[in-house]
Amino acid sequence: MSAGVTTTFDDKNSETSTLTNPTLVLNCGSSSIKYALISDDESTRITGLAENLGLDTARIKHTALNGEKLEIAIPGGRHELALQKILALLEQYHFIAVGHRVVHGGREYSAAVRVDDHVLQEVKRLKVLAPLHNPANALGIEAVQAIYPDIPQVVVFDTAFHQTMPPVAFRYPLPKALYSEHKIRRYGFHGTSHAYVSERASQITSAKGPHGWLTAHLGNGCSATAVYDGKSLDTSMGLTPLEGLMMGTRSGDVDPSLHIHLKRQLGMSLEEIDKMLNNESGLLGISGLSNDLRTVEQAANEGHADAMLAIEMFAYRVGKYLASLSCALPELTGIVFTGGIGENSATTRARILNVMRHFGIKFDADKNKALVGGAEGSLHTDDSSIELWVIPTDEECRIAQETRQALGLK
Repeated sequence: MSAGVTTTFDDKNSETSTLTNPTLVLNCGSSSIKYALISDDESTRITGLAENLGLDTARIKHTALNGEKLEIAIPGGRHELALQKILALLEQYHFIAVGHRVVHGGREYSAAVRVDDHVLQEVKRLKVLAPLHNPANALGIEAVQAIYPDIPQVVVFDTAFHQTMPPVAFRYPLPKALYSEHKIRRYGFHGTSHAYVSERASQITSAKGPHGWLTAHLGNGCSATAVYDGKSLDTSMGLTPLEGLMMGTRSGDVDPSLHIHLKRQLGMSLEEIDKMLNNESGLLGISGLSNDLRTVEQAANEGHADAMLAIEMFAYRVGKYLASLSCALPELTGIVFTGGIGENSATTRARILNVMRHFGIKFDADKNKALVGGAEGSLHTDDSSIELWVIPTDEECRIAQETRQALGLK
């Protein structure tokens, strides 16, 4: 494959679409592979998802350039086979680079980096910090290498954006040897999302910079970050994605002595407690119904007491965290909501802002209700103390940008 290739398709279902020098973005998870092929002007893309990997129901859901949707079964559900089929689907478009989302870069990586043997080994070594994700990320890199050894690859780390945090924010108050010898510190996650929406907010605001944003990425996984002048100064997630906000199935912050208490009182093992905190808590644990906010909201509207409590707890904890993270910012320009919940639940945004009632925040209820389904815009009133934005995240676009930047392509 050579640079400077333009692939054009024209069919009855669409006007002529062009993919010029596209970058392939791969997000290989423990049971899924999300992918996107994005043109260098970012105006055209092909997307898809391989899901249920490891199961007989594994399949690829692919959206072609003309919008046509395909489903392809993956016999056996192996990651390697799914990747081979994805690459075969996209071969005709002559992508010139591949960018991989990698969950953990430790403290070694503060920016996207081109893949070489050392980088690949580091991704594998750091599975100690992300045992479910980094091995899958490494599989994606090796699958591309096997089929396209000459295509340059780049890894974009979830943790890299947060490497600008100062020690006062990233250190835990633990014996120093745990940090210096064992790298026990706060890393943060969802970095590409926080980077994308904070940069976008600075592009569309009329406020003079530098800007200070509180970015709230709210979905099944949730995190909040204080971003000033394009740099992360503090974030809610820590050594692992469990720390911080209440999430779909994750508890977020709990008393650190909960583990020993449950072991002594209930005889639970560390593994059982870890599974409970990561997979059985959050909205699911409190409501007893679902990790999906839409389901919980519907039940709450029908008078389900535990569902009502789950929603109130979620909003309270997000509002409390945003308020505390404001301490990291030299100046607070505004709040940016993103992620599945942040982009689509006007009632949750309103609840969160009402928790922060001492901040002088004012929002337009009608504007708030209108900002759903991928809409971008503001909801603050002219007399609000800070700005309020809803910005749909685009992690794939950010990864493609950082991939081209790391390779000197743009």
